[in-house]
Amino acid sequence: MIVGLIVACEVGFWVLLAAGLATRYLLGWRRTSVALLLAEPLLEVVLFVVTAVDLDNGAEPGWAHGLAALYIGFTVAYGHSTVRRLDGHAAHRLGGAPRPPEPPRYGLARARHEGRLWLRTLVASAVALALLQAAIRYVGDGASTGPLRSWQATVLRILAIHAVIALTYLVFPKKAPKAAKAAKGPGAPGAAPAGEEGAAVSAPRPAPTARRRSPCSPSEPG
Repeated sequence: MIVGLIVACEVGFWVLLAAGLATRYLLGWRRTSVALLLAEPLLEVVLFVVTAVDLDNGAEPGWAHGLAALYIGFTVAYGHSTVRRLDGHAAHRLGGAPRPPEPPRYGLARARHEGRLWLRTLVASAVALALLQAAIRYVGDGASTGPLRSWQATVLRILAIHAVIALTYLVFPKKAPKAAKAAKGPGAPGAAPAGEEGAAVSAPRPAPTARRRSPCSPSEPG
């Protein structure tokens, strides 16, 4: 049941998001779109309540309960940024707004961007770990809480792996591709001097001189 509810919450998130953006930019119903987008956190509340009731009714803690905690944590950390990013693209394509800026791709700017993403993962992990620990304390520390503790270890591994990935962008910053070399101009090093395009320009010939008449040559008729 818990797994089916998680799938339903994920589908409901995207349905509410699409409906909210469509009513805002296609129909112009801004208040309706706000109501639809604000209804998205209720999905996580429903999932949390159903999971708690399931454990309260004596259900054996399993991997589905841990998955629910992880899903709630990552939705809390990444849900708002996802809505804001898609809202910017919808405003550009449907509302005539300027194109939203793309995240940086190179250098220290990319490293800072990856660091902010890791901070979101840190928030998601903290929420998931808190929910898992609350479930462990509620059920009682025993053998039945093994799946929940296994999920806690999984959350810590995800956090550590993302930290390593984000750190690589700081230690080994991604370099922007080099710009194409500008074409060589007349004054550029190695460029041919002016007038030497193709064949060389011939040197100027000296002015012709008058031929001297030989004394043996016949005189011109008078």
